[in-house]
Amino acid sequence: MAHEHKLEIFRGTVKFKSNTQKIWGVLVFLTIVTGIEVILGIYKPHALLGSLMTPFEGGLLATLGNILFSPIIYMKSLNLIFIVLTIVKAYYITWDFMHMRDETKALQRMVVWTAVFLICYLIFILLQEGGYIESVYTNGYVKRDF
Repeated sequence: MAHEHKLEIFRGTVKFKSNTQKIWGVLVFLTIVTGIEVILGIYKPHALLGSLMTPFEGGLLATLGNILFSPIIYMKSLNLIFIVLTIVKAYYITWDFMHMRDETKALQRMVVWTAVFLICYLIFILLQEGGYIESVYTNGYVKRDF
């Protein structure tokens, strides 16, 4: 294919002169994001180990609120940061290294929206099952075999 690749990242705010420079620029960005993840994983700041909110109490609306918000708001802030940084890395790997930016809009949407849906579903399942298993171990009883 004789067409030129787009040589900018971050929606055009950083532009490169060649494809090689762009690859190195994206690699540096991904290395920085991975470094932040590693540092947070090693030190685990105490301020990020709590959840953003406590569960609602009393009534039907509180129960509905707990069901709707439990996968995101009641999660530890550190876990939420890891999930967001991982999605950012996956986006830039797909968009720049796999040249998704140069494909047609229909293919971009098909790949991106399918991945977003599957990632959200996987996160939901992992958080729900992880919460159940944690409650089994912390309360010292088993409700069902898993």
